[in-house]
Amino acid sequence: MIGREIKEHNNLFFVCSLIEYIARKVKAHRDSVANAIGEKKLGKIFNLADIYHSENIDKISDELITEFSIASEDFEIICKYDIPSHWDIGKVYKRLIIDIAEHEQISLIQALIKAYNSPISRKIENFNSSLYYENQSYIFACYCEGKVL
Repeated sequence: MIGREIKEHNNLFFVCSLIEYIARKVKAHRDSVANAIGEKKLGKIFNLADIYHSENIDKISDELITEFSIASEDFEIICKYDIPSHWDIGKVYKRLIIDIAEHEQISLIQALIKAYNSPISRKIENFNSSLYYENQSYIFACYCEGKVL
């Protein structure tokens, strides 16, 4: 444990925030970004997150967009409220992924892939809904049911 958080959880937070940052940059859904990068590379980023975290996020995101040919889907964030930062949404996904990994007894990266490919991911990225700021246990319950409760 480093600081107030387990190192792996902090690494996961960075990976989730990076996925959110890239998705916004190319106007794509979060599952598309996670799937384009893939489990193997996401695992590498996760393992080296403390190094990547000291890099410029624009540089890292540009490199990944190019390396994995992450295309725009013209998914525009239209929100009548203040849009939460990529760090804010990274926290939401981090907490969900930790719950999934613990509940299903799988790795954090496997849980990451499941979280981003669940129907709840599309609901979280809709910032006009309230889901992204709901409590952690409610979001996890929605994930388990495959729908907003």
